[in-house]
Amino acid sequence: MKRDSRLSGVLHVLLHMAETNVPMTSEALANMMKTNPVVIRRVLAGLREHQLVCSAKGHGGGWQICRALDTITLHDIYLALDEPTLLAMGNRTEAPGCLVEAAVNSALNHAFVEAETLLLNHFRSVTLAQLSEDFHQRMQARGFSGSHEHAIFPEE
Repeated sequence: MKRDSRLSGVLHVLLHMAETNVPMTSEALANMMKTNPVVIRRVLAGLREHQLVCSAKGHGGGWQICRALDTITLHDIYLALDEPTLLAMGNRTEAPGCLVEAAVNSALNHAFVEAETLLLNHFRSVTLAQLSEDFHQRMQARGFSGSHEHAIFPEE
């Protein structure tokens, strides 16, 4: 079964964007993520609607994070992605005529609600600033210092 990895991908893009003070083009971000610039623009447009990123056109334009990292939670990004389905499992039939299946649905629904509530609460408690700090700690642990250098500007 295919998993929805948009949240993970967007977090990856946003953390790269957080490492630079200049706007990043859709092309540069797409190259980094090994995807099409149209995909990047479509996803970031949704984040722009939620005022998480800003864009500027023309020479020197591109995408930037427009809020402080400590004010953006995983939940904010999840909402900007139109709340993708969190769990891949579900009931065989939503309105069963069979009492056995009704009992099964009741037990599963309770577990699904608990799991989704736990996950969404966790999303509300994690900020981009925390992810960025974790990234920087991992860099230091590997002996790197300073900012993250990534080949996002091939002409430089």
